[in-house]
Amino acid sequence: MFGRGRQPELNVLVLRDADVMAHGIRQALAEATPEQRPGLELAAALAERAAGACDAELRARWVHERFAMAGYQGPADSVRAVKVLREAAPGLSLVAAVQLTKDAAAHRP
Repeated sequence: MFGRGRQPELNVLVLRDADVMAHGIRQALAEATPEQRPGLELAAALAERAAGACDAELRARWVHERFAMAGYQGPADSVRAVKVLREAAPGLSLVAAVQLTKDAAAHRP
């Protein structure tokens, strides 16, 4: 038996700071002039939406960004997509790349 029955883990850390940004925008909005309010209201709405994204959506966004930088436009969950992703992020394991491409296929940008 290979791997002694252990399941490989997906070791991907998702960092979030959108909630901190949204808080700062809300503070600025409280002190805004009437001319500044429309832009800050839009920024607050966008930051709050980003803060509400689940981890899988954030991972998918990261994968689609790597695909775009590599010029890849094919299916997100193909063998080629896994190869492109691993070339774009050399330290990424095969297991992690497969899971990330599945997230990317499930959460289109």
